[in-house]
Parts: sequence; structure tokens; C-alpha cells
Amino acid sequence: MRKFTMTAAVAAAALLAPFAASAQDQGKECGKVSITQMSWASAAVVTTVAEFLMEQGYGCDVSVVPSDTVPAITSVAENGEPDIVTELWLNSTGEVFERLEKEGKIKRVAEVLNPGGVEGWWLPAYLVEEHPELKTIEGVMAHPDWVGGRFNNCPEGWGCRVVNDNLIRALKLQDSGLKVFNHGSGETLATSMAAAYQDHKPWFGYYWGPTVPLGKFDMVKVELGGYDKAAHDANQNPDTPDPKVSDFPAAPVLTAVTTDLEAREPEIVALMSKMTFDTDTMSALLAWQDENNASAEETAVHYLTTYKDQWSGWLSDAARERLSGIIDKS
Repeated sequence: MRKFTMTAAVAAAALLAPFAASAQDQGKECGKVSITQMSWASAAVVTTVAEFLMEQGYGCDVSVVPSDTVPAITSVAENGEPDIVTELWLNSTGEVFERLEKEGKIKRVAEVLNPGGVEGWWLPAYLVEEHPELKTIEGVMAHPDWVGGRFNNCPEGWGCRVVNDNLIRALKLQDSGLKVFNHGSGETLATSMAAAYQDHKPWFGYYWGPTVPLGKFDMVKVELGGYDKAAHDANQNPDTPDPKVSDFPAAPVLTAVTTDLEAREPEIVALMSKMTFDTDTMSALLAWQDENNASAEETAVHYLTTYKDQWSGWLSDAARERLSGIIDKS
């Protein structure tokens, strides 16, 4: 399976390569465009797909700028570059992003992940299929033995640890008989889920996506009773005296462009405004990347050759015509 998949990816990449020169020779309508590549895996896939579409579909001269959330926003504020900031987790930008928007320097054009970054408390699907009562936190607390008697918590220092600790207090989770296990690292948290799933054993704990585990394993998010903004905001404070129960909201993950690019390259802004990946799809791509020990470029090729129905609608008619001829050969 791995050999076939990687062979297909390499073959597709080989077919795509000659088209790059052809498109650039023909494409005078698009000039230089710069785009961030954040330091995490899903962002690398997003940027590589965007780079491919801009170069091969629109003839742009694309430069990829390695970055992270705060440096990217700081660079836009100070230098007006890069032109495109994608996989921008809005809850990590502080007030700077909103200030740049008000000053007319940057504009949000799309939520690149739909419904955004997800987090919550999860169970393997096979447990919920066997015991449908476990869909809700009330069902879990009524049957702690069904989920292994343990809640797998975040490591110390993570933001989710603060929220989880407040939820544990608000729910009186440990009064139900569930023990809280605080993992020492993200690796052990992920490993505990993988080990339980592979042995078809109970597991209950926190996780988030898009990530490899949520792409690799069929997990069900436990219903905590709905999202309450005031309660969730308070739960992010470790000193909250009287925490309340609230589910986790989806975190907005944006693509933003400089207003200069909007004036200079409106077709590229139109492309980026339509470029959205389902969060579940991104988790599946990361799982594929992990299983095949693939690079971001190989994962982008896998996406482009496997999910054509998703991305073809992002393109202008001319770009779609250029790319459909190439992709149909792969």
C-alpha cells in the first residue's frame, strides 16, 4: 500500500514538473507573490498546495517565507510582507491582527480550516458504538469503568491543561470514580491513544485537530453540554474560583492577505478566499503523511491527485483549464 501510494505521488510530481515552466512562460498576468509557511505540518501542506496552484495555474513567481504566527504578523506590520499569511490561528495573534485590520494593512479572506482548529474530550468510536450512552459526559461519568477509569489530561504548561483542570473541577469528574492522569508530554498523550486503539481497549481524554491521531483513529467527541463563551473564557484562567462547564469552541484559522496584494493580484486573492480544507480532511492528510513518511510536497501531490473535486472549484476558469489537463494525466 505504501509503495503504491508513494509511487503514484512521485509519478504525479514528475508529470507536474514540466508544466511549471510552461505555465510560467505563458503567464504574464501574475507577478511576484510571497506566502508564509508556518512551522507545523498542516501549514506546510496548505502552503505547498497554494504555491503549486499559484505557480501552475496562474503563472505567479512565488516565494515561500518560513515563519510562525507572531513573526508573520509582525513582518506584515513593519514591512508589509509577506503578501499572504495562511494557517493563522486567530486566538494566538493577540490584538495585533485586529489593529492591522483597522489600519487597513491586512484583510482576512478565508477560514482555511473548516470548522477550524478543533479540541475536546474524545473516545474511540468502537466504545461509543458498544455503549451509546458514552456520547455525553453524563454517560461517561455514570460508567467510568467503560472508558477505562481514567481521563488522559494535557501536560503541564499547555493551555488545554488549564481549561481541562477547570472543567474537571466544574464537573466534579473525580467524584464519579474517574482518575485524572496528567501526561508529561504530548508524545505520551498521543501514544496512550494509539496503544489503546490498536488493542481495542478503552481510552478517554483530551485531543485536538488537525493532527495525525485524529486522522488515523476514528474518535468521537464527547458532548460536554454546549459552548458558553463566558464560562470558557473564565476556564482559561488557572485562578478561576468557580469554574463552569463549557465545551471547547472551534478556533478560527484564517488566511489573510495584505491590502496591497488585493489591489495588485485580485485573481490570487480570489483563489485564496476559496481555499478551505475540512479539518477532518487535513487530519487524514497528516495521517497519510505519517504512515508513508512523506514530505509536505509529497502530501500536497497526494491531495492534488486524490481530492480534485475539492480544489478545482477554487480556480478561475483559465487556471482550471490549465491544471485539469495535467491532473487528468496522473
